Amino acid sequence: MEHCLRWYGPDDPVSLRDVRQAGARGVVTALHHVANGDEWTDVEIERRLQEIAEGSPDAGGLRWSVVESLPVHEEIKRCGPRRNELLDTYCRNLERLGSFGIETVCYNFMPVLDWTRTDLSVNWFDGSKALAFSLVDLVAFDLFALQRAGAEHGYPDAVLSEARRHPPSPERLAELGRTIAAGLPGSEESYGVAELRSALADYADVHRGALEDSLDAFLRTVVPVAEGAGVRLAIHPDDPPLPLLGLPRVVSTASDLRRLLGSVESEANGLTFCTGSLGAHPENDVPALAEELSPRVHFVHLRNVEKGSSPGDFVESDHLDGDVDMVRVIGALLDEEERSRRALPMRPDHGHAMLDDLGKESRPGYSAIGRLRGLAELRGVEHALRASRAG
Repeated sequence: MEHCLRWYGPDDPVSLRDVRQAGARGVVTALHHVANGDEWTDVEIERRLQEIAEGSPDAGGLRWSVVESLPVHEEIKRCGPRRNELLDTYCRNLERLGSFGIETVCYNFMPVLDWTRTDLSVNWFDGSKALAFSLVDLVAFDLFALQRAGAEHGYPDAVLSEARRHPPSPERLAELGRTIAAGLPGSEESYGVAELRSALADYADVHRGALEDSLDAFLRTVVPVAEGAGVRLAIHPDDPPLPLLGLPRVVSTASDLRRLLGSVESEANGLTFCTGSLGAHPENDVPALAEELSPRVHFVHLRNVEKGSSPGDFVESDHLDGDVDMVRVIGALLDEEERSRRALPMRPDHGHAMLDDLGKESRPGYSAIGRLRGLAELRGVEHALRASRAG
């Protein structure tokens, strides 16, 4: 596998020198400063390539392996009036990336909420800090902060009862709002309860079937363009894999993945295989999915989870210790590499805040030392499996 780390650009507190010293060769990044739906110009792409080339202590030590992500505008997902215009821009961006030799583009089709956690700093047993999701906390935020009409109809009765039995304090509701906003596009500028209500209202008439149809239409448009540009598209699963705040999710389960891959039969229509997102769903057999779907896997996120008692609850555990059999997953991916003669770009998806990073500012899940540890552990599994097979 091609070992990578995510980098958020020149303002990322984790530098490219840090990325290289962690043992990565590939950089996973995007033009995060470009607004969703705008053109990715030649000038901006060239600048990012140059930053990566010059940012490593050894010349030519790093390359831009994966774009994560090229965001899909909300108007494309909900078929808004600017849909066709924004699709044209998306296709031009794919063509432009292909012309620069960037072959893998990760994206997602989650409405409004990119990723969602209810705790960005839960105490792990060893004193490090982890990300976690509690459906009860999410429901409490929905009921008492958003006060969304009809919220009580979208969640299990037991979860609703628990949320009502112990309503959060105003301080906890405010903290939940900030935590949930951390995964929202534009959250770094301003994204409060009013903005979230407005974004949710735009999806009031978008049910699951409509979102599936929108995804299929998106794929029918962009996959042929990606093929022509030499680009592999890799959709990221829903994170977490369940409907939230009344929003449908359509990339959560094994059947969802099979459906979207079958909607457009093309190697360019592929997956970001995220073991954490898929592993949070109680019905997903993640190693079996890796074995079944690996021919259409173009990018790999490796992290582990410990699921909780309520549906969808989880905490991000150590990379090799959790509910996902990481050794079997990596073995399936190595089988695919041998079959296809291609190296799959892989990154440790998140890491605990630990050691010196506990006192530093970093993006949630993207501190340096926790990801370095995760990458080292995952590389160790890969090397051991390769040595075992060679022996």
